[in-house]
Amino acid sequence: MNIKRNALLLVASSLLLIGSGSQECFAAPKSKQNGTVQTDTTRSIASYFIPATPKKKTPDRKGFLQRWLLLEPISKPNRSNTVFTDSYIREAFSTEYFPNQFTVLPKDGDKVKVGEQELKWHALDSKNYNVKLFRFAYGLNKEIYGVLFWAVTVVNCPQEMKNIRLAVGSNSASMWWLNGEEAVILSGDRRMVVDDCVSKRLTLNKGKNIIRGAIINGPGMSDFCVRFLDEAGNPIKNLTISCE
Repeated sequence: MNIKRNALLLVASSLLLIGSGSQECFAAPKSKQNGTVQTDTTRSIASYFIPATPKKKTPDRKGFLQRWLLLEPISKPNRSNTVFTDSYIREAFSTEYFPNQFTVLPKDGDKVKVGEQELKWHALDSKNYNVKLFRFAYGLNKEIYGVLFWAVTVVNCPQEMKNIRLAVGSNSASMWWLNGEEAVILSGDRRMVVDDCVSKRLTLNKGKNIIRGAIINGPGMSDFCVRFLDEAGNPIKNLTISCE
């Protein structure tokens, strides 16, 4: 009798553990803050971004640019990221979604109309070296999959710098322009890797230089990281970044 009873108790305990594990699998995402685990149920960008201010902003210690104007995501449904060939993303990014998209220098709070969507520009400083677009969209309660993001920033250079390179990593495909000229294209289904693609030799003008980027993603996370490298491959840090 004791053997049967112990066997039944063991089975019951196992079922309870399985049930408990199943509930955890379907629970809300969790994050760790101040050493405690918290359930991620509040939609906010505060953990990843702070509002940009007029105060001077320099690249981080590894040269990454953290101040950007980000447009809320444009709906661009794609079931897979494998469709993002060079020709596909060139066509996707050359499509006019809003007026003057390749020349406008937006301000924080500006709005654009894209089809039936009314989207807002946000001037933000990323708390990380990379700009977490998925968290940006999720925190604002916007679409997170099948989307296209636009990003703009102004890099102020103390003097002309020749033979520098723009180094970019993105998840998924993206395309980048410096002062209106194509600099880097990252096609295909890819994860963000630091310096994944590097431009040909470029020139940073003395004064203002405008970087513009478009990032497209189907399923999965979205983010990017950008910095400038000198001829020796060292990050360039004697710059200031602004949104105006």
